[in-house]
Amino acid sequence: MIKFFRKIRQNLLSEGKTGKYFKYAIGEIVLVVIGILIALSINNWNEKRKVRDSEIIYLNNIKRDLQLSITEMNQFIDSQNSLINSANTVLEHFNGKPVNDWNSFNKHLVDIYTWKSFYLIDNTYQELNNSGNFAIISNDSIKNDLLNLDLLYKKLKHTENHWRKDVEHTLHPGSYEKQDISSMSRNYLFQMSNGKMGVLGNLTEETFGDIFKDKKQKNGFALAVLNFGGMNGTFLEMIKKCEELISLIDNELTE
Repeated sequence: MIKFFRKIRQNLLSEGKTGKYFKYAIGEIVLVVIGILIALSINNWNEKRKVRDSEIIYLNNIKRDLQLSITEMNQFIDSQNSLINSANTVLEHFNGKPVNDWNSFNKHLVDIYTWKSFYLIDNTYQELNNSGNFAIISNDSIKNDLLNLDLLYKKLKHTENHWRKDVEHTLHPGSYEKQDISSMSRNYLFQMSNGKMGVLGNLTEETFGDIFKDKKQKNGFALAVLNFGGMNGTFLEMIKKCEELISLIDNELTE
């Protein structure tokens, strides 16, 4: 093709058609520029398509993480409602209600003593942040909601850390010093694995020392009700935010 254009130019010059030569040369330059622009446009389109393909993968992965997190949070809410019930049951005994079943009482205590931390399933969000690819998400509403969800998670972890300190200062000292932890734990584990009570020693009042005279422990169970209730409130906010994000992502993926 280059030889063909060169031959045309040479013929024009040899025939003394200088004006036509310059017009032709300018036309050739224009064609080259247009070709370059078309090539750049195609290249840019390909790059945008690659970025969009990556964004779609990220959005689908974020949606999956959100769905898993919603399931996990609903389970935690149920679990912590059970812990609130256990704490309130124990507090009733601190306030004078007789204990008729020390094995059942033990389960309520150990459930509170062995509470679990929550961890948000946000692997894709963390990958976006750590890799510097967060800007690949083109929808500002999705980006803002992801950031707001992260703030709610930090709020939850703050409450959780506060509760951990409460446990260390109220519940654990008395239980370590005055209660028969070995008998309590063996009885509890048997109940968890077999769904039966009253085995492995049939726990008695002596197993728990003077627990009802320990004001710190009573305060600890009262704080459990407050903290688990506060966490559940934050969980509900987070679930709502996750559902909003899933709706935004679905809309973005259908565009």
